[in-house]
Amino acid sequence: MNSRMLENNDMEVIETLIEWMRERKQVWLATVTKTWGSSPRPVGSTFCCNEDGKTMGSLSGGCVEEDLVEKLIGKQLANGDPEVILYGKSKEESDRFGLPCGGQLEVVIEPQFNERNLTAFLQIRDQLKKRLCVLKTTDLRSGGIETEVKNKFSELELQKENQKALKHTLGPRFQLFLIGAGQVSQYLAQIAKMLDYHVLVCDPREEMIEQWKIEGVQLVSGMPDDAINRYVKDEMSAIVALTHDPRIDDMGLMQALKSSAFFIGAMGSKKTSEKRRERLLQLDLSNDEIARLHAPVGLPIGSKTPSEIAISIIAQLSSIRNQIKKIEKTDREIHGSE
Repeated sequence: MNSRMLENNDMEVIETLIEWMRERKQVWLATVTKTWGSSPRPVGSTFCCNEDGKTMGSLSGGCVEEDLVEKLIGKQLANGDPEVILYGKSKEESDRFGLPCGGQLEVVIEPQFNERNLTAFLQIRDQLKKRLCVLKTTDLRSGGIETEVKNKFSELELQKENQKALKHTLGPRFQLFLIGAGQVSQYLAQIAKMLDYHVLVCDPREEMIEQWKIEGVQLVSGMPDDAINRYVKDEMSAIVALTHDPRIDDMGLMQALKSSAFFIGAMGSKKTSEKRRERLLQLDLSNDEIARLHAPVGLPIGSKTPSEIAISIIAQLSSIRNQIKKIEKTDREIHGSE
């Protein structure tokens, strides 16, 4: 197992924030709390900037960060208390800020103008270094932060009424990358979300992306090989091809089988899977790389319907994921005793 078990972005943002707070700079922490439509960055993505206009992290990869920094430095936003802002209220605004497919982005901005939260960020950094999950709870009325070490990742929660709090878990998280936005993907995404996967769905067919209805899923338009190269960075990722279109699936699998993903699967019959392996051999993949492919994907439970296929796939994923957790726990125990 590689020690890089969470996105470097979280650690880089927290460490940069700590450095600026120690320098007594005026700094802001921004977190993506909700997305609509295709999104270049998932819910929970973080970004920080200081009074000098220096930044770390990413919210959109587009013009959102530039607009946000300008408004923060100009004291137009979060000048004292945390604030929630929505980008992409109209198609024109989405286009202006580079949000794809008319997407929208909800962001919570937390000003950190003094050292009251420095201890909390130091605790978060220490837990991330240990590859542990930590829950950061921000009181959106006072800006105060509390931390709590957690056994597992949990979905981000933004409470806008009564308590007004942002609950954001940082730390290692499994990711499921689905090629194709069809019916099986929708069932699979719903189940995977309940198991604390971050789910990405990639489909170059715009009409498929536009009809997607499941919230809390990161939608990526374009070809899957490019998207896998961009989003799959470590062994915490699983990739499953589900379109039945070899022009789409094979391109994604070609990149997937060269990645460090812990699981790669493809939907199809035994006959279809054998033909797929023959095609992959023509795409400059080795026998060892192709041997990583689980095809037909899923445990053999006699599944026929889309929902049953999704259950068989998630069962296979859970079995392999639990093996990884067991290995990781043993590794921590061994190194912890040294």
